[in-house]
Amino acid sequence: MSLEKVLLDLKKGKVAPCYLLYGEEEYLIQEALRDILDLLVPPSDRDFGLFFLDGGDADFDLLRDRLSAPSLLGGPKVVVVKNTEIFQSKENLGNLIQKIRENLGEHPDKAVRSFQSFLKLSGFAWEDLQGAGWQKITDEQWRTAVEEDSGDDRHKWLPRIVEICAGRGMMSGGEADLSDQFEKLLAEGLPEGNCLILTAEAVDRRKKIFKVIDKTGVILHFGEIRGEAATRATLKTEAQKLLHACGKSLTSAAWVALGKKTGFQLRPSLNELQKLVVFVGEKSVIGEEDVETVVGKTKEDRIFDLTNALGEKNASAALLALQALLDQGEPPLMILSMVSREIRLLLQASILAQSGKLPPVTPGMEFPSFQKNVYPSVLAMAQSIARKEDLLVGKHPFVIYNALRHCRRFSYPVLIGYLDDLLEMDRAMKSSTTDPQLLLERFLIKACA
Repeated sequence: MSLEKVLLDLKKGKVAPCYLLYGEEEYLIQEALRDILDLLVPPSDRDFGLFFLDGGDADFDLLRDRLSAPSLLGGPKVVVVKNTEIFQSKENLGNLIQKIRENLGEHPDKAVRSFQSFLKLSGFAWEDLQGAGWQKITDEQWRTAVEEDSGDDRHKWLPRIVEICAGRGMMSGGEADLSDQFEKLLAEGLPEGNCLILTAEAVDRRKKIFKVIDKTGVILHFGEIRGEAATRATLKTEAQKLLHACGKSLTSAAWVALGKKTGFQLRPSLNELQKLVVFVGEKSVIGEEDVETVVGKTKEDRIFDLTNALGEKNASAALLALQALLDQGEPPLMILSMVSREIRLLLQASILAQSGKLPPVTPGMEFPSFQKNVYPSVLAMAQSIARKEDLLVGKHPFVIYNALRHCRRFSYPVLIGYLDDLLEMDRAMKSSTTDPQLLLERFLIKACA
């Protein structure tokens, strides 16, 4: 069912006992949830008619008690459980590991959430993984617990996520699977006017609880928006909705400036746009100067500053960017992973440049010229490559452009040597008392020499 059909039914008074909103596009899920709640519970009734629970540590007994009792005011009562994990199963383990890998650097909150789900489903105990405990897991134990993942690279991501969780004071992997209790609750039926809304990132559609909701309630899927054009189109639509509701508009230059700072990513862009709406006050038009004033350097900006300075062999800029990231509280292991990623991209760019399959990329080539004359050849090469999202050819065009420009400053053997250096640094950070900042500074000075 589409969101438009759901909202139309709600306007007609047709309310389902349960709604499931799931998918990768978290911002769209939150917007849909807001639209549904606006029709279900009037603002004046929300103190006694609307309750939110966190799916990661939701108290099921409390949830059941609230759903089983009618509203004190006689109107509708809605319980929202955000980011629930009841739809996941062992079949999701491979996907969870992939999400942990992807989010470790830029979205640690998501990585932690995925790791907690991983612990619940895999059977590994958080108490046994802390510190160096993860090293005691044998290959056989890993393959038994996680059939979809070989575990060959677990030494790269597992200690990093353990370090992040330990730093946040995580005490356990969470409660056991509650899906059976949710099934029973829905099978018994809810009092008239009561409604349960669940949001989730990933689901196993084969689970019984999913089929129960599909039969008795409403399911809305917000899948990942793929492709730069589709992402920008969705962002533009959502931005226009936000601006129209606030009586504002955005100049073309401001739109470009915002995109440069947020990468036209949906949630970061709209979060910054909301700040801009507040900043301009009664002014109806948001200009480029407003964007430059309000949207400061994010963590992603700092990471780009560091990797770009490395590519340009600008030691001074690289050291300043490193210090800024450390001052923001970024873990040295995360920074090391970003530097390692940049070296790997430069290595792949060097191979591409020497293959003779691409038009030459000169240091002075502008990005529009690259998109017109070089990027089509990269896309053609990418068509025949499996799992290209893990390789340079599957990255954003601007990332490919920078890597091909910068790789000319490094020889192939030197880049291979840097990978060995980074591996030794990774070992040193995890097993010695050497100052991680000193290790990173030494490497940047060496690579930029």
